[in-house]
Amino acid sequence: MSMGLKEAMASFATGVTVATSRHGGEDYGMTCNSFNTVSLEPALVLWSIRKNSGSHAAFVQGGGFVINVLAKHQKDLAMQFTRGSQHERFKGVAMERTDTQRIRISESVAWFDCALVQAVSAGDHDILIGRVLAFDRRDEDGLVYARRTFGVLQPLAADMAH
Repeated sequence: MSMGLKEAMASFATGVTVATSRHGGEDYGMTCNSFNTVSLEPALVLWSIRKNSGSHAAFVQGGGFVINVLAKHQKDLAMQFTRGSQHERFKGVAMERTDTQRIRISESVAWFDCALVQAVSAGDHDILIGRVLAFDRRDEDGLVYARRTFGVLQPLAADMAH
């Protein structure tokens, strides 16, 4: 069931993000496509991390995280944050520190600096819920992922008339 379920889930298009955190004086980052809004009042977001991820402790114990929504031209960056050491993942990345000292990626189309509110155990993942402390956005298309392929949304012809 696991492989069939994974293939079926791949049919759901998502945005692509890089989650970052700072723990024990070190920066951590990983590509994530499980990001979503929980609530606007209060401003809460969520994403999930595998319990056996090498970055799990940093994200659960780091006190918070930044979600960087990647721009359409950042496919290579999305791949860079899927492998290698944490040092290798951040190498060559244009970035800035938020007021909480976590990293935000400079060319992302949006970013959300969040305080960790709750980690909820759910099977082989933990769902991390964060309260948005600060955010910003740019008017640019985001990177999309579906069926193991990166892309960009294109408006349907009927939508272009509006």
